[in-house]
Amino acid sequence: MSADADLTVLRAGEIAIEGRMPYSSNGTFLVRLDHDGANELAIYKPVRGERPLWDFPSGLARREAAAYELSAALDWAVVPPTVLRDGPHGEGSVQRFVDADFSEHYFTLREDETHDAAFRRLCAFDLVANSADRKGGHCLIDADGHIWAIDNGLSFHQEFKVRTVIWDYAGERLPDEMAADLQALVDRGLPDTLAELLDPFERDAVLTRAGALLRGGAFPHD
Repeated sequence: MSADADLTVLRAGEIAIEGRMPYSSNGTFLVRLDHDGANELAIYKPVRGERPLWDFPSGLARREAAAYELSAALDWAVVPPTVLRDGPHGEGSVQRFVDADFSEHYFTLREDETHDAAFRRLCAFDLVANSADRKGGHCLIDADGHIWAIDNGLSFHQEFKVRTVIWDYAGERLPDEMAADLQALVDRGLPDTLAELLDPFERDAVLTRAGALLRGGAFPHD
């Protein structure tokens, strides 16, 4: 399905819970959405299922949706379509399920150089989004060979908190096309669909981080 079709189903589909996802620290459910003949699996993370964190404000579901909006604004397609909506357990994020080979992760996929362009985009994305929990298992490859980044709730903090496994590109020059995408974001500002999910300090911090990456001109070291 196209991203627009995905978003329509995610926003308007009737949600039926299939079961709870194992090994999740917060309430995370596999759900099925039905809308106008379309049927799709998704991951639903209700706000009420979030465990409080001492170093991160509440609202992880909002940040899951914001990560998709940033990915879309940059036209990088690194985050599966995700929306913030009401569900069986209240408001939460609903993200298209990635039917992936779950034996694969960043450290196995990184061995194939054909994925370098995708991982460079994800590396830059995580710096701009301030991803504070990028584990190897959060990088999935679908049947079409596309790399997706999931579990983006710990992101967009106004303070710099990047924690990631992706440091392989440190010191490399930022590719021209990625720099152009980031410059366009800085020049036009955040789209309303992203800005409305963040508070004013978080909005400013996104553009500040993008500008810093552009001025540096290269992927930073840890």
